[in-house]
Amino acid sequence: MNRRVTVIGGGISGLAAANHLRRIAPEIEVRLLEFGPRLGGVIQTTHKDGFLIEGAADNFMTTSPAAIQLCRDVGLGDDLIGTNPEGRGAMVLSRGRLEKIPEGFYVMAPSRLWPLLTTKILSPKGKLRSGCEVFVPRKRGQDDESLKSFVCRRFGTEMFERLVQPLVGGIYTADPNRLSVAATMPRFLDMEQKYGSLIRGMLNQRRSRQQPGEKSGGAQYSQFMTLRGGMSQLIKALEQSLPEGTVRINTPANFIVPSESGWSISSGAEDPRREASDAVIIAAPATQAARVLSTVDQDLSQLLGGIQYASCAVVSLAFRREQIGNDLQSFGFVVPAVEGHFILSCSFSSVKYGGRAPEGTVLMRVFIGGACQSGLLRLPNMQLLELAHWEVAKLLDIEGEPLMRHITRQRHAMPQYHVGHQNRIAKINQRLQWFPTLALAGNSLSSVGVPGCIESGQKAAERIVAAMRESSTVPMQVG
Repeated sequence: MNRRVTVIGGGISGLAAANHLRRIAPEIEVRLLEFGPRLGGVIQTTHKDGFLIEGAADNFMTTSPAAIQLCRDVGLGDDLIGTNPEGRGAMVLSRGRLEKIPEGFYVMAPSRLWPLLTTKILSPKGKLRSGCEVFVPRKRGQDDESLKSFVCRRFGTEMFERLVQPLVGGIYTADPNRLSVAATMPRFLDMEQKYGSLIRGMLNQRRSRQQPGEKSGGAQYSQFMTLRGGMSQLIKALEQSLPEGTVRINTPANFIVPSESGWSISSGAEDPRREASDAVIIAAPATQAARVLSTVDQDLSQLLGGIQYASCAVVSLAFRREQIGNDLQSFGFVVPAVEGHFILSCSFSSVKYGGRAPEGTVLMRVFIGGACQSGLLRLPNMQLLELAHWEVAKLLDIEGEPLMRHITRQRHAMPQYHVGHQNRIAKINQRLQWFPTLALAGNSLSSVGVPGCIESGQKAAERIVAAMRESSTVPMQVG
């Protein structure tokens, strides 16, 4: 007897879940419902005037094998490309000037002391306070702490404002006063408890094994890869890996209710219909998941509905190389909030990866908004395009108008892992224990990166298959 699993949400998490279901239990019928007119969620590659433009994630980390393996599984192994082998690293705006992030500085702690002591980013007083981190005692107690509190407690305010805040802001577009360090950077919490100091911990790890790409500061770009044709290549390949008729776009899931056979799903907009499914994976944003689950478990719905989101705008600009006075000896730069500018960061897309721009031109992406500058997103598109151009023209010594301009608004796209997030997720998982054939996936739970989303979708698929096998009187043949 065929059994059906319905996946709600056609972003990377939902597609990974559907693909994994077909891979580990091919006898299961999979149906994927997507609210919007296309698959991929925030991932969207646009080809315009010879430029390859990414509207959201333009790469993924390789420290987790999930994304690389999935690309290989769907036949894209030969299309994987790495960053420019010269490994240019990243820069930070410091008192109006772009400075190299110290070599070996990883997000919020240094693995090398000399580059930190010689950097122009920190004042002598700031360097002294940062170095005193080795004498700061471990925190006692298990209560959650904000990222700002954690970094300022260990390294001081200047290190936080000048280095950590802009780097973390570029990842989470969040307010560091509210961001949970346990939910975002647990590695450093563990390091504090094990070594009593992040500096000692980083130095110890560096001695025990040479970190790849360690000489570059900020993001470790040797640990990033992308696809030759853009991130949408993976979305298309995942869609093609599913049997015909699996995917339904423009089909919102209104709500689900338990039934004798499993679940009854109300789907469709103008003419809602009820469909039966043995199991459900919800891989939609937390706000949408909360609405769908409101008829199942009010506590679970409220927990999901309490996860907040931030928005941003991604402005892509292209220039001829001779228009740019800056030598662009990096993959991009981040902007600390204390600098008083209107952008979060700027990535040099065509410097970082090949095949992004025609010869003799440069493509860059400028990020605006986030939790701390959300008011800027009330500006119309034209003003945001002009604002991005005005900012990079000043900072990179650019003359003349762009060859190409493009804007993508990512509305409520970045979940905010506020203090207490891990406790919220623990309560969500506790509620899910009452529903073995219901699973959640997506970046609202534990990871904002592409590999984390893929892993969450695959784990959801494995949970569902295990539950269906357990409930079946005839053991399923799992491949």
